[in-house]
Amino acid sequence: MEKKSGIQRLKEFVTIFKTELRYIFSDGGVILIMFGAVIIYSTVYSFAYSNEVLQDVPVAIVNNDRTQESRDFIRKLNATPNINVTYEVSSLDEAKSLFLSRKVYGIIILPDDFAKDIYSGKTTYVAIYADGSYLLMYKQVLNDLTNTVLTNNVQIKVQRLMQQGISMEQAFVVSNPVSPNIQSTFNPYLGYGSFAMPAILVLIIQQTLLIGIGMIGGTWREKKLYCKLIPERRKYLSALPILLGKSAAYYVSGAATMLYVFGFQYKLFHFPMNGDVLDLIMFMTPYLLSVIFLGLAISSVLKRRENSIILILFTSIPLLMLSGISVPKEAMPEWLYQFGKIIPSSNAINGFIRIQSAGATLKEVSPEYAMLWILTGIYFLLAALGMRSLARKVYD
Repeated sequence: MEKKSGIQRLKEFVTIFKTELRYIFSDGGVILIMFGAVIIYSTVYSFAYSNEVLQDVPVAIVNNDRTQESRDFIRKLNATPNINVTYEVSSLDEAKSLFLSRKVYGIIILPDDFAKDIYSGKTTYVAIYADGSYLLMYKQVLNDLTNTVLTNNVQIKVQRLMQQGISMEQAFVVSNPVSPNIQSTFNPYLGYGSFAMPAILVLIIQQTLLIGIGMIGGTWREKKLYCKLIPERRKYLSALPILLGKSAAYYVSGAATMLYVFGFQYKLFHFPMNGDVLDLIMFMTPYLLSVIFLGLAISSVLKRRENSIILILFTSIPLLMLSGISVPKEAMPEWLYQFGKIIPSSNAINGFIRIQSAGATLKEVSPEYAMLWILTGIYFLLAALGMRSLARKVYD
């Protein structure tokens, strides 16, 4: 076989690059997955989490005391941002009925001697039943009730100290000697959207790109279209130009979706953007390359177009869990968490969040950055072997 010159290989690369781009943008299904799905999913999820925090959770109050003090406590509780006292009922059974019919997600019970115990200096107890099956609602109801109780305790202490002749300022200091100053870093509103969406967006880009690459590869295998890669009057085309030309086409497409998601989409929904742009670009480069080479390696063994959808689509939830975001890594077996690192998204999600949300530098995410380059090399070799096998089968 005649040895090829650098110019010949460059021409082959350009030909394959153009051919792959043409097939990407002429395939309606691939366009829908690689571009349409990214826009649709990222927008829908972002709108779904746009409120960030759960507010006005409906609760029922069983006020067994029915004094001015108990009614004042209920007004304070209802004034909190996350609880809405929707029902004030006379019995626990009535409150249970509301809870079981999903009209309320929490029940708060004030005892018979609520005011009497307070004035006599005894400890009184406020009972709460919160919906533990819905952790966000459980958290909001419990936190606001706790804060209301603590605030009420401070006010009672201040009033008692003032009755003893102590000024209001001194009484407040004595009753509340340590005042916490809580500031949430990187997610000031403690919003679920700012927490979850960065990970979801990174995973969406990976999954849609893998499906798109697999669809084209499966279509070409199914319809025996790999001969389309051969320039006219050429009987053989080596694996390297095929791999580089196809990956360059997908890199351009993937970079365009990333620019939309992490540029326009991030600004539109006000997700945290604390990282350096250059660090972010450098970090996401091996991520995009590793995903592309993984997709090409997978596509080299897929024989049908729909196989990629079946294979990739149903792995989205497990991959999100393995990244340690939806399920904390401390809550899963260590071997399972380490196994998840063979997937590009697991490393990219952790590093991306630290850069973009927490403002880390590229050096501070060097373990994830190095792992992405390692995966890029491994999947490049696998993709090269896959393309070489296809080239030999088609062209020999």
